[in-house]
Amino acid sequence: MAQENREKELSSLGSNGTSYEYHYNPKLLETFENLHQENDYWVTLNADEFTSLCPITNQPDFGTLIINYIPNINMVESKSLKLYLFSFINNGEFHEDVVNKIGKDLVKLMNPKYLEVVGLFYPRGNISIHPTFSYNNGKKKYKKLEKYRFINRNLHPQRIG
Repeated sequence: MAQENREKELSSLGSNGTSYEYHYNPKLLETFENLHQENDYWVTLNADEFTSLCPITNQPDFGTLIINYIPNINMVESKSLKLYLFSFINNGEFHEDVVNKIGKDLVKLMNPKYLEVVGLFYPRGNISIHPTFSYNNGKKKYKKLEKYRFINRNLHPQRIG
């Protein structure tokens, strides 16, 4: 697909007057075609200023989200991802729920070969929480990759990628 056709498919990218949603909205996510489907390669997206709300206290929770994936046919468009992640700002959910929800939404959107979402949430009461969601498409090599990443998850707790 030609570059100009790819750009026409994306409504968020390059638009003037971006509007922000203040409540969870997965419909904000958009994709574009992976032009290198024959290759396995990593895409890593870091959201260093992620914010959601504690469902009990309604106080803000801050953290970094790391999204690693091996694309298949579709890839997530980064501005739509930014708007989608911003939509969690008034969403009251536990860290584990947020990471799983994001992971499931991205799997549904892209159907990647492999995907993981790591949440590095800042400490509250001296405890930081780092949940991880992972997915593989069922092919043997991606199953092995998921198992390896799961077993070795805490070797580098500050950054995975």
